[in-house]
Amino acid sequence: MTDLFKAIADPTRRTILDELAERDDQTLFEICSRLANRHGLGLSRQAVSQHLEVLESAGLVVTRREGRYKFHRLDPEPLRTAFDRWTGGQQAAAQSDGTARPAQNSPAPDRPAPATPTQGTADPREGDPS
Repeated sequence: MTDLFKAIADPTRRTILDELAERDDQTLFEICSRLANRHGLGLSRQAVSQHLEVLESAGLVVTRREGRYKFHRLDPEPLRTAFDRWTGGQQAAAQSDGTARPAQNSPAPDRPAPATPTQGTADPREGDPS
């Protein structure tokens, strides 16, 4: 998981991921062109290639060869796995075994929800409204 966070920590790599999310199966040349034309990033092919290697080692980019071309596409699964680690994945597992916890913002089942002041009622902490 450290590779994942290292990969997305860099703004250039996040921009590459944005481009791949918008359009999969791009060659190195296409990615370089889009970075230059759309984002003003005049990076060398070697620099972009190194960024792609980091993204690939983190599992965020998958490549396939076709002749002498290498096509890159986004694989969002590592991000989903990281997200599920702290959110939905644990909640879904807890619900399936009957041990689900209440959502963080909802009141505990044995306590009433906190009262909210109604319109026109002064909050006693704010002093006399007149």
